[in-house]
Amino acid sequence: MRRYFRRKLLVYGLTFFVAVTVNWMIPRFMPGDPVASMVARANMTQPQAVAAMRAYYNDLFGFDQPLWQQYLSFWGALLRGDFGLSIWLFPTPVGTVIADAVPYTLALVVPSVLLSWVVGNWFGAYAARRRVLDNTVLPIGYILTATPYMWLAVLLAWGLGVVAGLFPVAGGYSFSMQPTWSWAFLLDLLHHWALPFLSLFLVALGGWAIGMRNMIIYELESDYANYLSALGAPSRLIRRYAFRNAVLPQITGLALQLGVIVAGALVTEIVFAYPGLGSLILKAIQNSDFFLLQGTFLFIVLGVLIANFIIDIVYVVVDPRTRAGMAGADA
Repeated sequence: MRRYFRRKLLVYGLTFFVAVTVNWMIPRFMPGDPVASMVARANMTQPQAVAAMRAYYNDLFGFDQPLWQQYLSFWGALLRGDFGLSIWLFPTPVGTVIADAVPYTLALVVPSVLLSWVVGNWFGAYAARRRVLDNTVLPIGYILTATPYMWLAVLLAWGLGVVAGLFPVAGGYSFSMQPTWSWAFLLDLLHHWALPFLSLFLVALGGWAIGMRNMIIYELESDYANYLSALGAPSRLIRRYAFRNAVLPQITGLALQLGVIVAGALVTEIVFAYPGLGSLILKAIQNSDFFLLQGTFLFIVLGVLIANFIIDIVYVVVDPRTRAGMAGADA
């Protein structure tokens, strides 16, 4: 088992190195001049003042250095925990800007991923044994899983927000309120959180329900299920074994779909102007903020890698065959 985890850590370490390198490259090959945008915001017109300001910012951010030196400086700062200064919100550190947005994104992604996985698997397993429910869950599931996140978000914002007036369609909380630890503010946060969460939850729910429904039917028609039925085993026992075997591919699917779900969350935040990492990415692109873009992508990469590693550990815990295989390999 130790060899297995060492190999996994090596794979995740190499993945992190490549992802961080690509993360550093993407902003620098994007069109736009971040220093020019900062000079434009300063409303300077005198050529000497503009030249002095450009020289100051180039020296401050290291844009006048060769690319290889910028790359090495980036890794050195990263190992020190320094993500640089935000160009868009200069001179606020990137870490501070990301720390303000991370709770909003986590509040969307974590509940939507976990609840859609649990509820979707439960509905799929139940629909596989009920024809009436199967005839309704399966078509709805196909529609939901084929629906783009942003399209469903727009529909929910229009239907439940604009037309029905039940939920706000923008922001993380009302502009008239100040962030405080009070029930009024928490309820207002929940009110703004409902539609972005619902759009992520519904799209993911359909995929998990369809996957579990198909896996349960496959397991119930397998040889071991027929053998247990011939021996007179209770139907509840057979379904329990079928569910335990069917949930394993769903755990693997969770690891594979995690990046897609996070990407959907970022797009959904932009639709609802929700103050999470998705909105930060949009602002960073609009203002050519290299450091904010790098820091946001880095946090997302780290989050996805850590979540996948946790899912790998959970898979080993719930599947005894994996543990037996690792024990045999170590021997």
